[in-house]
Amino acid sequence: MQGVSGFVPRVLRDAEVGLFRAEDRVFDAMLDGWKAQMLARGLTTQTIEGRCRVLRRFQEYAGTFPWTWRPVDLDDYMAERRSGEKPISLTTLRADSNAIAMFCTYTSSPTYGWGEFCEQTFGDVPAQIAFDWNTPRHTTDDAVPPRRRAFKQKELQKLFDYMDDLVDREYAAGSKRWLPALRDSIAFKVCYAYGLRRREVTMLDLHDFGPNPHVPAYGEFGAVTIRWAKGTAGSGPRRRTVLTVPEFEWVVDLLRFWIHEGGRARFPTADRSAALWPSERADRITLGSLGDSFAAARDAVGLPKELGLHCLRHSYITHLIEAGYDPAFVQTQAGHAYASVTSVYTSVGDDFKQKTIQKMIARRIARPEEANPDG
Repeated sequence: MQGVSGFVPRVLRDAEVGLFRAEDRVFDAMLDGWKAQMLARGLTTQTIEGRCRVLRRFQEYAGTFPWTWRPVDLDDYMAERRSGEKPISLTTLRADSNAIAMFCTYTSSPTYGWGEFCEQTFGDVPAQIAFDWNTPRHTTDDAVPPRRRAFKQKELQKLFDYMDDLVDREYAAGSKRWLPALRDSIAFKVCYAYGLRRREVTMLDLHDFGPNPHVPAYGEFGAVTIRWAKGTAGSGPRRRTVLTVPEFEWVVDLLRFWIHEGGRARFPTADRSAALWPSERADRITLGSLGDSFAAARDAVGLPKELGLHCLRHSYITHLIEAGYDPAFVQTQAGHAYASVTSVYTSVGDDFKQKTIQKMIARRIARPEEANPDG
């Protein structure tokens, strides 16, 4: 097994080589081996470096090394991170504990030889210290901040009307700001019409759109390929295809206008790249600028601050469910690996709930024999 990525390096196993500051050297070698193991699994360097920073932070806090770590060390560390001067979020706490658990799994696995090496060198062996009872559980109940929700239809209309009016005002005043306002307005609507994340909508290119052979009326905008979808376990971006659905077919005319009728082409940077949303000075708008523009529009119409740009994605999922689409189809459109995640994003309105109840009551009244089969 010595050829496995992440195995104890030969220089440490050479009995004739003395180790200066052995504990630090071995810990560094463990992290290097863990990096190699994660690279072999296809994880991104950004994810790997982030996890290694967590382990170094934990080691500095504990003041000890993996072969002497105990569950109580993790208990104390998590309590400190959660209740210090700058308490971390539950999501960050969970990510930290997951990184420590994965590192302990690596060092305690016989596959990589660290247990035998540490026993010979330090008289102790690495062990798992992260368990269900001392780490935060991942549940769908806390996967989304409690105040984040889908927009109501009236709120969306109010927001989009404001953006349209802003474009008209700036254009009438002869201001150069009308063009970025037009771009942002259409970008927000595309984000909603396909249920996209912020990064997904920002990274769209002209060639990402294509026809749906089953709906020729939509032409070249029957579907969109999302190349920068959220990955899993540090695996990097995934791809998915989102179909244009009848409830949002109005986006087809918007895209035709933006791409073919002089919207996008008005930017001086439009010819530099295939980016769908060029900026005044760069090839592509940034996540920050798009988010700031959305926040400004939301605040201008007096909507709650918890309704961020990502809530357009919540709205897309919710409104498809309210329209009667199969949850499995909605899950595929959203790119969720699990139906439970899609359910977290769904916050159907009171009108929909009342209509559903009324339909069920009407069915019972129409077929009383089913409600009381023994009658």
